[in-house]
Amino acid sequence: MTMKLITPFLLVTALVACGPSEPPKQEANVPTVDELAADPARLKELRRQCKTERPTMGDVLCNRVAEATNKRFFGDGKVPYTPSETPPKF
Repeated sequence: MTMKLITPFLLVTALVACGPSEPPKQEANVPTVDELAADPARLKELRRQCKTERPTMGDVLCNRVAEATNKRFFGDGKVPYTPSETPPKF
């Protein structure tokens, strides 16, 4: 009789323990990608810190630092391709 009561109780306990965890909190004071891209000295320092101290810096900030680095390197992506007037001769 007790085995019939214990099994559902253990099943319910296991399901409750495996429930969804709370989502990570977004930090309100994390600068935007544009703000980081506009300040190269700060971006360089934050890149160094994210390489060595990522757990303490946080994923949100380090991901934005990476995006800002890419934005500074690649630009805004609106540079048109202008081929030369004469085609190359092979």
